[in-house]
Amino acid sequence: MPRYRRNDVSVQVSRNRVFSDSFRELFRLRPSEWKNRFYIIFQGEEGQDAGGLLREWFSVITREIFNPNYALFITAPGDMVTYMINKASYINPEHLDYFKFVGRLIAKSVFEHKYLDCYFTRAFYKHILNLPVRYQDLESEDPAFFKSLDFLLQNPIDDLGLDLTFSTEVEEFGVRSVRDLKPNGRKIDVNDANKDEYVKLVCQMKMTGSIRKQLDAFLTGFYEIIPKDLISMFNEQELELLISGLPTVDIDDMAANTDYKGFQKTSTHIQWFWRALRSFEKEDKAKFLQFVTGTSKVPLQGFASLEGMNGVQKFSIHMDSRGGDRLPAAHTCFNQLDLPQYESYEKLRQSLLLAIRECTEGFGFA
Repeated sequence: MPRYRRNDVSVQVSRNRVFSDSFRELFRLRPSEWKNRFYIIFQGEEGQDAGGLLREWFSVITREIFNPNYALFITAPGDMVTYMINKASYINPEHLDYFKFVGRLIAKSVFEHKYLDCYFTRAFYKHILNLPVRYQDLESEDPAFFKSLDFLLQNPIDDLGLDLTFSTEVEEFGVRSVRDLKPNGRKIDVNDANKDEYVKLVCQMKMTGSIRKQLDAFLTGFYEIIPKDLISMFNEQELELLISGLPTVDIDDMAANTDYKGFQKTSTHIQWFWRALRSFEKEDKAKFLQFVTGTSKVPLQGFASLEGMNGVQKFSIHMDSRGGDRLPAAHTCFNQLDLPQYESYEKLRQSLLLAIRECTEGFGFA
């Protein structure tokens, strides 16, 4: 017979109803009970849970979280790999309870040091950490809108012929409405002097306006298990590695599936680049992958099948001719690294490490 400890939580589930059964069994528990050991029993199967069944349960239920039938998450259009909250989740009448449940589940996996095969957008991790988001974080979630904001920042508004005000249209639970980005925003014109503020505020609204209730439900569940002040000691890259584990990045495979623009495979700077990357610790290799692709997820079939916004998109290194005093830059939708021409190997390595470790500065939510 299975040996229970006094505070164990027995979770009896059917393999073909893991998510719904687990929700039924666990949602009623108090947050403190979620910190007890879960004792997993798959109905109709023998076997005591010495830890292996718990790992298997986490693995199966993670896949179910992203099951389109629950409509909770969708893949981000910018990379087709990471997940973001589905603003149309309201078609599932229980969606807010499910989001709270998923928040608890993911926090429980971190609490138990059980890694999940799930990867979210950078903005989603920042929401959990209450960290500032930047308009660049929109690139994976809404590539077209990101492009339009980037164009707006790079060009004089008078030349664009745009009639913008401090307001934007938001769709929440299927209902579209115009919302002010600041008091009386629809009466305030956007100009070159205030467009930075406009971009900051419109990003805030775009990233949360249509999913605020879903996000709040998820965060309520997550913080019940791991308080906000405890999880906020990490940045978004570290949180992804906490949830999904540290990947093994095959640098040889990556190098064999890389395209170059402005450089040749034999260029000195390219030789320096691969030498530097090979010298990195495992965690910094993972952070490099996050930096150039937006996620630490290693493609299952290797880097030949690396995905971008237009399907398979190999990693590419483009020459940045604007001088060696700049840090390397990345375009995650295209798995692209812009590499300046540094005067030495040491400067290249140091600049690359600084770029991938740098905590992104931006603007926070009120």
